[in-house]
Amino acid sequence: MIARALLFAFLLCWPFAATAQVAVPPLTGRVVDQTGTLSASDVTELTQKLKDLETRKGSQIAVLIVPTTQPEAIEQFSIRVAEAWKIGRKKIDDGALLVVAKNDHKLRIEVGYGLEGALTDVTARRIIDEVIVPHFRVNDFSGGIFAGVDRIITVINGEPLPVPKPEASHSDYNSDLASFIFSPFGLIGYVAIAALMRGLLGRLFGSGVTAGLVGWLIWFILGSIAISSIFGVAAFFLTMFGDSIMSASQAASRSAGRRGGGWSSGSSSSSWSGGSSSSSSDSGFSGGGGDFGGGGASGSW
Repeated sequence: MIARALLFAFLLCWPFAATAQVAVPPLTGRVVDQTGTLSASDVTELTQKLKDLETRKGSQIAVLIVPTTQPEAIEQFSIRVAEAWKIGRKKIDDGALLVVAKNDHKLRIEVGYGLEGALTDVTARRIIDEVIVPHFRVNDFSGGIFAGVDRIITVINGEPLPVPKPEASHSDYNSDLASFIFSPFGLIGYVAIAALMRGLLGRLFGSGVTAGLVGWLIWFILGSIAISSIFGVAAFFLTMFGDSIMSASQAASRSAGRRGGGWSSGSSSSSWSGGSSSSSSDSGFSGGGGDFGGGGASGSW
């Protein structure tokens, strides 16, 4: 009877214990400060430093400052963040994460698989104890974070890693192609191809071939079957019935012109006010798919 009561109590408490974990913050940039410890200029400078590292080396470093990780230990919290943010390049796993729990007086450097040979547990512990903690003990948090990040970057600079250029050039090519496809010139090209296919193969088969070409091109650019399917279906119907839709639109426009003779917009205007926004130039940053296995070190001050 007592065993059943204990089991029942455990089952009741388990959901509350599970939800008591601190939520993983959204990845809004290379520097996420939930405590207001760093000034805006500090965040900007640190972000640029980390951007430069990624451009030059390919590796990603992120900094997270939270008030507390309780009831979790910082080790469990930081690995959850690392797994969610996926800092570092996929299959290269060259990411590092600096987590500071300010109210707990705890910090940790989480290291991706690809950096464990250079940024070893011993090296990470020395960076914490010898570089970061002395600043933190005199409440110089920005100085400690900058010094720690500089030392991590120095270690990564000495590690032979694949250069990031091939991936960036492929991305640039796709970006340029997408810009052309969705420009007025791309629309003119689509209309010309649709008319050609419909003239050569007939309305039905020409629309099908045009839809296939459009779907394949969108898949090549975006890599999404769902989005390419949507564009393909839209291209089919536009090619199939585009001339009918255009004729109906022109007829309606002529009819409205005969009835009305003009229109007036009045003096109304639309304004948008979103209040103060804290978005930064790093808002588009995302992890590259890197994996972590628990390597790194923790410390306190």
